[in-house]
Amino acid sequence: MDTLQTILSAMLREAISPQTAAVAIAAIGLNIHFGFTGLLNIGQSGFMLLGAYGFAISVGHGIPLVVAVLIGFAAALVFALVLGAPTLKLRGDYLAIVTISAAEIIRYVGRSSLLTDFTGAAQGLQGKSYRDPFTNLSFFGSGNLTLSEFNYLDVANGSAGLRVVLWLVALGLITLAVLIARKGWIANRTVRRASIVATVLLFVFLVFFLFPANYQNTGVSGWWVRFVAWVLVGISLLVVFLLVRSPWGRLLRGIREDEDAIRSLGKNVFAIKMQALVIGGLFGALGGMLYVLPSSVQPDSMGRSLTFFCYTALLIGGAATIFGPVLGAVIFYSARIMIKGIANGYVPDSIMNGQQTEQFSFIVVGVALMLIVIFRPQGILGDKRELRFNV
Repeated sequence: MDTLQTILSAMLREAISPQTAAVAIAAIGLNIHFGFTGLLNIGQSGFMLLGAYGFAISVGHGIPLVVAVLIGFAAALVFALVLGAPTLKLRGDYLAIVTISAAEIIRYVGRSSLLTDFTGAAQGLQGKSYRDPFTNLSFFGSGNLTLSEFNYLDVANGSAGLRVVLWLVALGLITLAVLIARKGWIANRTVRRASIVATVLLFVFLVFFLFPANYQNTGVSGWWVRFVAWVLVGISLLVVFLLVRSPWGRLLRGIREDEDAIRSLGKNVFAIKMQALVIGGLFGALGGMLYVLPSSVQPDSMGRSLTFFCYTALLIGGAATIFGPVLGAVIFYSARIMIKGIANGYVPDSIMNGQQTEQFSFIVVGVALMLIVIFRPQGILGDKRELRFNV
């Protein structure tokens, strides 16, 4: 029982980590590219790496934090223009080829020894060289905080039976929220959305009741960076929500389904695609800046695999949905920790050691992704009608 409790606690910590939020934001940008517009961007990690470099190098050279963030965005903007100008007038697979190649070029340039003074080459940039201006903004103060102070240990001495019951209730709540969203059990839209929000909030409270998390208020990976990361996730969701429900958002869906029809209406399809590529890239750059805040800028940790993680999160949650990328990112990273924890806790070392469980978790997630694409390509929250891509 204690092993299972440890695994579930580790899953919660991973679910709310800054890196999970960063990948969620990058997947939100990818959702604008792939989900809403049908652009096959296989190089989202390139946008993330440019954002991270632009931010970290600027702060490291004494440039104010706000200006450094703008420089990170500017690097992603230029990257999107360079990629989009020669490819967006052609078929979608040209963009895929160019983006994956360009992202790798950025990674190799970043790890080049010729740029050691700027990028740190293969060793990267240490977080202490650029993190302080961000942590100095914290109003959380010093010390530690447990969320929540009132938890399962205060009731029935934290008995195993109580925890099992509450786990089942938590699973039931999140299942209920998904069913309300998909089945349309409540006709009134406002009441339905309020029911979903209330159910999710109750689920979150129950999770923190079962797995109280303790971190520094303002540390390298404390509550401050988590707070900022998830607030930015919320703002990103709001921006995407407003964008896709605007006339411009309807044009994106039209291009995804039949760009010739949109062109016949006199719309500049190339310009709209370019705008989508730029906006999605800016989300990628923001995700890159957040990704390196609690750690360091390592070019090899932001390569092809990171783009694969973003696509995995997007496909699990559901492409062309608002909350799909966030839900997918949380499930993806939590599931990996669960698989690794179970393998470490219950599989003897003679069969699989600790190092092998890391690789095993990726294999299982990869197989799960294949099954999702085969049996439920629209993901958890997606709609099959949203998958008519014109690429």
